[in-house]
Amino acid sequence: MCGIVAYIGRKPAKHLLLEGLKRLEYRGYDSAGIAILGTTLKVVRTVGRVRALEDQIEKQGEIDGTLGMAHTRWATHGGVTEKNAHPHLDDGKLGHGIALVHNGIIENYAVLKRYLEDKGHVFKSETDTEVLAHLIGELYRGDLERAVQGALREVTGAYAIAVICAKEPDTLVVARKGSPLMVGVGKDEYIVASDSSAIVAHTTQAFTLADYTVAKLTRESFRTTTVDNVPVDAQVKELEFDLEQIDLGTFEHYMLKEIFEQPRSLRVCMQGRIDDRAGQVVLGGVSEFARRLATARRIVFVGQGTALHACMVGTYLMEEMAKIPSDWDFASEFRYRNPIVEEGTVVVAVSQSGETADTLSALMEAKQRGALALGIVNVVGSSIARETDAGVYLRVGPEIGVASTKAFVGQVMVAAMLSLFVGRRRFLSSEFTLAYLKQLKSVPDCIDRVLEQSDHIRSVTAKYIHRENWLFLGRGVNYPVALEGALKLKEISYIHAEGMPAAEMKHGPIALIDHGMPAVFVATRNSQYEKVLSNIQEVRSRGGHVIAVATEGDDHVRSLCEDVFYVPDLPEHLQPLVTVVPLQVLAYHAALMRGKDVDKPRNLAKSVTVE
Repeated sequence: MCGIVAYIGRKPAKHLLLEGLKRLEYRGYDSAGIAILGTTLKVVRTVGRVRALEDQIEKQGEIDGTLGMAHTRWATHGGVTEKNAHPHLDDGKLGHGIALVHNGIIENYAVLKRYLEDKGHVFKSETDTEVLAHLIGELYRGDLERAVQGALREVTGAYAIAVICAKEPDTLVVARKGSPLMVGVGKDEYIVASDSSAIVAHTTQAFTLADYTVAKLTRESFRTTTVDNVPVDAQVKELEFDLEQIDLGTFEHYMLKEIFEQPRSLRVCMQGRIDDRAGQVVLGGVSEFARRLATARRIVFVGQGTALHACMVGTYLMEEMAKIPSDWDFASEFRYRNPIVEEGTVVVAVSQSGETADTLSALMEAKQRGALALGIVNVVGSSIARETDAGVYLRVGPEIGVASTKAFVGQVMVAAMLSLFVGRRRFLSSEFTLAYLKQLKSVPDCIDRVLEQSDHIRSVTAKYIHRENWLFLGRGVNYPVALEGALKLKEISYIHAEGMPAAEMKHGPIALIDHGMPAVFVATRNSQYEKVLSNIQEVRSRGGHVIAVATEGDDHVRSLCEDVFYVPDLPEHLQPLVTVVPLQVLAYHAALMRGKDVDKPRNLAKSVTVE
């Protein structure tokens, strides 16, 4: 939520900041702004996307300086207006020239605002962020680092901030708690950003700020402390990916690129984790806890959005492979529901970014209650990765498109490997495990075959693109796929779509079906195949048009449906890895046909780092 990029060095800051902001725009695009400190402090802000900010800068003339910061906003406190855009400034009456960009939420901003107004401060925006800028200004006594530390000691909530001051033209101060922020280390320069996509073009060395950490950066050096000014070490590491991985290449959109990257991503995800000779899964990240996992009494998967749908598939996989009672839960509900966490409970937090605020909070609650905390995340060194007892990285590469695709199949793949890892230690034979692993290894080729149908999926989508209401239905392990298909269509095309268990339809939602309404069924051959066929007949008899995702060679389904997308045959509990793919492609084509911005859907941001 929101993107921050800041720079101090020897190069002109403007182009570097704007370039970084474009790479971070998937984190929020309600408004954007930039502040550069040269001979004077210049601030430009505008409603809209980064290109609108570029136009505004062009109108105002050249902005020179080698110290600056920029921000792209996803609105929380205050509407989408220029006065609410970042950077925010301290009160003009003090004249310090402090500018600040912020990602997160200051929960006690109202109390702080009243305190500052009593001191004579005048606010210009409706944001919680401006309160922090004024508070730093109130505490400033010639040392920006100390003023930032003092202000953050008074703050409740989450923040990632970058701060500059006209009176200290050689200093950039950054800090984080609960929102991601990392510092790229170059030669006589530092590039700060919400994630590494804005850094990797300039350096491969970076360190991630821990919670309650403040970093003071000059052109020659840096130091890191706590908010109480206690020195802490920063571990500079090599970035996990290169610039090529975040470039579009020959693709028109990141979402399409990431859909077509899924076969390669899953091959990397499995690499080194499948032992064909021994017939077992090798997961070094959780091996230390193998015995606790094998004797677990209950496993709970928690996540939000697409990750939650992967959690749901994970429960089916764990119960099937390991025969351990398993549940899924909204991370946002788990924390506040006073959950029962008994001895032998394992909680698995699933998140692409590893920064999802609700999921991180649920994980911390589970740990506090004594659960073994595992993580399934994509971003190395992320908050969830650091807070878990153990975990497994997806290794699917950076995901830029707001609508998650390859992260979902990566999460399901890791859940499948984790289930086999546990099941093998409980009762699964090496022969069964080896046969299942062979099927897992075939999944990338299976997805390649599905992607060959992209043109066919586009032509089918065109037949129904004028319809404003869709149903997505599935049973068993394919029910989460129906939810995910509906979510993808909603996210990027803004068509109303509802996913549900196919059997639930006749308990109310069947009233929605009218002549020509598209109903997408996941109707592969599995244990509930005949039941799904009956549900298809119920829709057809009421005038609905059925689009089916079916197993290759199934001509019977074709006779019952208007349109069919075929997927290769896989064991039932692995089917979501392929049945979701045509639904991703369908959503992509629907959004294009309706003229929507596929990679930057309205009101959404890639990583939800606020509750």
